[in-house]
Amino acid sequence: MKEKGFSLLELMIALAVAAIIASFAVPAYRTHVVKAHRVEAASALMRAVQFVETARLAQTSESGDAIALSAGLDQAPSNGAPVYRVAVLPESSTNGGYAIEAVPVATGPMQDDGCGAFVIDATGLRWNHAPGATDPLDAAQSARCWAGKE
Repeated sequence: MKEKGFSLLELMIALAVAAIIASFAVPAYRTHVVKAHRVEAASALMRAVQFVETARLAQTSESGDAIALSAGLDQAPSNGAPVYRVAVLPESSTNGGYAIEAVPVATGPMQDDGCGAFVIDATGLRWNHAPGATDPLDAAQSARCWAGKE
């Protein structure tokens, strides 16, 4: 009676094929996850803008209180472990009344991301800057980051 099974050579070939497939799949998956995190940051900023605009309309003209984001709006994603922290920045001479910033969490998966922090202001201007810096990235790179193409 002949025994059925795989030879060592057949097993090694199957393992080599699986390793080749994994060598392409893992980087593609990581790229997809990074893009998904960036899109989530941009979405969180849009939700925060809606919240701030609604709160500003509801404020009386006498109260100039700063607007704080509620729980769920202060991070991206809104539930679970934060990848970005979202905050309203104070009014400046150029931001039209406020700016909202999504900064990668220092120990998170996006800490060394090329897009850095996402910012949108009351005038609708969107840009990115490296965490800890204030100088914006160039306009083309920021546009790619916001479009999820970087």
